[in-house]
Amino acid sequence: MLAEGLKIDWASMPTYNTVMAVAAGAGLLLVAAFGRRLADTETALPVEGFALAFGVVGAILTGTGLHMTLTWPLAAGGFPFDNVIFGEPALAFGVMLLAAALYLWKRGMALAESPDRIGHVRRLAGPLSVFVLGMGLACFGIAAAGVKYKLFAAPPEEPISGEFADYPMIEAVFISGLYFVVGLGAVLLPFALRKWSAGLVKLVWLCWTLTGLAFLLFGALNYFTHIGLIVNTM
Repeated sequence: MLAEGLKIDWASMPTYNTVMAVAAGAGLLLVAAFGRRLADTETALPVEGFALAFGVVGAILTGTGLHMTLTWPLAAGGFPFDNVIFGEPALAFGVMLLAAALYLWKRGMALAESPDRIGHVRRLAGPLSVFVLGMGLACFGIAAAGVKYKLFAAPPEEPISGEFADYPMIEAVFISGLYFVVGLGAVLLPFALRKWSAGLVKLVWLCWTLTGLAFLLFGALNYFTHIGLIVNTM
């Protein structure tokens, strides 16, 4: 434990963006994997497995995102913009995953047995893609704010990430870059669904696969760094 430095009243500072980051990363990877399996018409589509996976991840993101979105500020000694940056996108993504889980659980076999699975999903997801587009633009806004205001920098008391505390732009650019690439995939999705351009579909898949893996690994790493921060600032 550090003898001097930052001290935080953790009783009034709830922090759970660790599980949110892991769930968001897993959700992006699952959506990308579902799209890949959907396009592979030579193999069966395991709709029940994806329904369970979407439901678990969606429930975590909806619950934590809703609480963070409606609690202002979430942490009395914290940063209210975290409610917007983490809470609202998590809530939006979580609800969409729950909707997908419900559909796949109830009607998934109709999709799996459809002679035109891609056309089926294009018609089904088209209206929802308007909201996906809007949240993609929101991710662009978050990315721009992260760079402009040098957000996301960890304090020196946090292990690993704190080594870059004197260079706040490093983590600001890294996290903002993730939001930008997630947003790029979301903005491109309606156009990919409308035309089903192989190039656009692959780009959306690449955006969400890479950022999903990054969020998953970064969230897992934060289980160590955040525990260290708590220990060092109690």
